[in-house]
Amino acid sequence: MSPLNTIHHDSSAGPVLHVTGDLDYEHAPALRRHVEQLTLTPGQCLVIDLSDLDFCDSSGITALLAARRHAQAAGADLALAHVPSNTLRILAIVGLDRVFTIRPGSGPV
Repeated sequence: MSPLNTIHHDSSAGPVLHVTGDLDYEHAPALRRHVEQLTLTPGQCLVIDLSDLDFCDSSGITALLAARRHAQAAGADLALAHVPSNTLRILAIVGLDRVFTIRPGSGPV
């Protein structure tokens, strides 16, 4: 297992969280706490960059859904960027690829 690390930086559109490691039962609460501490304003877009995500289980998916709810409550949007193919496959199987805004590609966020 890889520990979960999140690096936060601000962009002109809103905060960006770069997630590395495993987003699993053990580590998902840390992401939830990090997101809950973010102050979002209406019109912003919280981007969660998953380009260095190693693993994501159902607890990780739940943490991403909680992040979406947090953004919506603030009148902001949420986008998942650089979603690894195995995680994107899971999102598609359960229909969450139609719930999340997913930004493909490998360029900067």
